[in-house]
Amino acid sequence: MNIPVFKFDAVIVGAGGSGLRSAIQLSEAGLKTAVLSKVFPTRSHTVAAQGGVAASLGNSDADHWHWHMYDTVKGSDWLGDQDAIEYMCRKAVEAVVDLEHYGMPFDRTENGKIYQRPFGGHMSNFGEKPVRRSCAAADRTGHAMLHAMYQRNVKANTQFFVEWMALDLIRDSEGVVVGVTALEMETGQVVIFHSRAVIFATGGSGRIFASSTNAFINTGDGLGMAARAGIPLEDMEFWQFHPTGVAGAGVLITEGVRGEGGVLRNSDHERFMERYAPNAKDLASRDVVSRAMTTEIKEGRGCGPNKDYVLLDITHLEPATIMKRLPGIREISMQFAGVDPIKEPIPVVPTCHYQMGGIPTNYAGHVVAPDASGRQAIIPGFYAAGECACASVHGANRLGTNSLLDLLVFGKSAGDSAVADVKAEAAHRDLPANAADYSLARLNAINTQKDGVSVFEARQAIARTMQDHAGVFRFADLLKKGVTQILEVEKQVRRLEIKDKSQIWNTARVEALETENLIEVAKASMISAEARKESRGAHVRDDAPDTPEFPNGRNDKEWLKHTLWYREGNRIAYKPVQMTPLTVDTIALKTRSY
Repeated sequence: MNIPVFKFDAVIVGAGGSGLRSAIQLSEAGLKTAVLSKVFPTRSHTVAAQGGVAASLGNSDADHWHWHMYDTVKGSDWLGDQDAIEYMCRKAVEAVVDLEHYGMPFDRTENGKIYQRPFGGHMSNFGEKPVRRSCAAADRTGHAMLHAMYQRNVKANTQFFVEWMALDLIRDSEGVVVGVTALEMETGQVVIFHSRAVIFATGGSGRIFASSTNAFINTGDGLGMAARAGIPLEDMEFWQFHPTGVAGAGVLITEGVRGEGGVLRNSDHERFMERYAPNAKDLASRDVVSRAMTTEIKEGRGCGPNKDYVLLDITHLEPATIMKRLPGIREISMQFAGVDPIKEPIPVVPTCHYQMGGIPTNYAGHVVAPDASGRQAIIPGFYAAGECACASVHGANRLGTNSLLDLLVFGKSAGDSAVADVKAEAAHRDLPANAADYSLARLNAINTQKDGVSVFEARQAIARTMQDHAGVFRFADLLKKGVTQILEVEKQVRRLEIKDKSQIWNTARVEALETENLIEVAKASMISAEARKESRGAHVRDDAPDTPEFPNGRNDKEWLKHTLWYREGNRIAYKPVQMTPLTVDTIALKTRSY
């Protein structure tokens, strides 16, 4: 079969925040750059980010990047790499100033500076008290960010391929990444994108859970492609459940609501977070708040007829403040919860929100993995940034507003690294003769499968298995059963059949391909979670309880290390956490409390 070949200096897969930020660096450096996206760029899931981007500007309160770094290391439960965390926090102010220069309409203070609001886990003076660090555009920060960066890319002549789905990485005989195969979703045509640099910016994979704040496009495509290419996935046991998803709908209610003064209440109208986090209260880190809410519900203090949610109360705020700072949240509450938050509290429940793990990278954006000798080595030609990547700055738990900062800082660094590497390379490396064979075989298997499993059934099985066996609280026996069950679900995914043959070339086939990516993420997550025999951050096991020897269930002697999951044989390996920052002293291990 004759496959068309499109040739570019760089190909970026994903047009959300990190993809657009990388593209700016590449296109403005004069490189011929292609960006592939399943949806129009300004509809990428970054558009759903509400609360803001963290940066120690100090516009509202005294602040410092070192305090931000401390909060991030502490928030990660010491599983974050301190060199990458220092790099991110030092670059934060520059990242926000870049956005300002791109024309992003940040909210302003009365003296014209960028407005900042408090956010969970962000403190001043190494944990002393909450600090206003989140730079926001009302509660539509991601929306404003995408539009600002998309327009900058239009100016820089970035070439967008909209409604295209990347299928697989192409590596040559030496393991160098030389491009990707991709499917034009409208026509079903398969094309090879031949490139000197490939950057994955494919976002998260939250659709592996039944209840998720993630868009339906968040199907772990980059992680699936990396896993099939023999690259391990890092720290996939760590999934953040956002405390405030609309009960019954899962739609996100930003942490910025609590930053503006909102409080969580149980059925007794008690502000219960004071019992769980006496200092930070409702602005403790997300894993702490999610577990507190779940505990309140499990102990019978939930609200509603089934006592299965708690209330987020902002009725004490001035209506003008809500209309100015949280207009989108009011609209979401009225549409999805049927309540006007000016008049009554919003019903909320913890909902899967963010993957802390992903494709292993360094802070320069290079994808790194152990070589044959076990040494961490850069995979030439391959970069990743944003939620699909694991730098690792979030460790076992991400602080709110560090996600937008992550995609800005590491989107830029991945772009800069790719520019330097491409300019040092004389020409494109040759494509292997069988560059598209693997992708074509996968497509053919889906097209010709008979008496198989429907895509809907397979997706439901993945989501139910993950939700039932790897939720906010995890149990040893359920995790073991979950591993067995997800491997059974994998057998179903290998037999996907498009029941309506009239749709074989269009959306049904795309959904089948997405399901093949989802199962890789689900396997990595379940197997990694079962293997980690401690509680840390978002990963809390019943057989690793809070004891004097292991505060919060964390076992630094045995488990201060990153998990690496390999698709071949579902093998687990480990690598050490980078405890040495770039320029400052190590932030020493301590018990995490708020």
